[in-house]
Amino acid sequence: MSKAPKAGAKASEDNTIARNRKAVFEYEILEKFEAGIALVGSEVKSLRNRDVSINEAFARPRGGEIFLIGMNIKPYAMASYLNHDPLRPRKLLLHRREINRIIGKVAERGFTLIPLSLFWKHGIAKLSLAVARGKKKYDKRDSIRKREADRDMKRQMGRRR
Repeated sequence: MSKAPKAGAKASEDNTIARNRKAVFEYEILEKFEAGIALVGSEVKSLRNRDVSINEAFARPRGGEIFLIGMNIKPYAMASYLNHDPLRPRKLLLHRREINRIIGKVAERGFTLIPLSLFWKHGIAKLSLAVARGKKKYDKRDSIRKREADRDMKRQMGRRR
């Protein structure tokens, strides 16, 4: 049985396993999806320990299904010979409509599937997946400029109070 989060506590912070922080900076996010992941037991144990990295991961359609490639889940120390391959492709669990929509988008030139975050939802591991387009260098400079302007504005507003 899962416990309800305390009042005022952010549920997303407690439930987040891993985040791809560079994804928003490196890519222009066009559409987001929430997907389940087909995992084996030792992988779930490693996720509970937060021994996972999604920074180098990406998703790719294969045979009418979507697979996550490059997500590194460290082997669970107590699993002995029943351990998993850390970099094996993992099947993403989505509705058929979502899969068809994603395959249609990725077929267009310049679009890719990247994981944004990995989290627990009702005790089940979920992945926030985004259809994205890579940013050019000048787009990244604009993002930095905008972030610094927002930071300066907040600083000025803080001084007035």
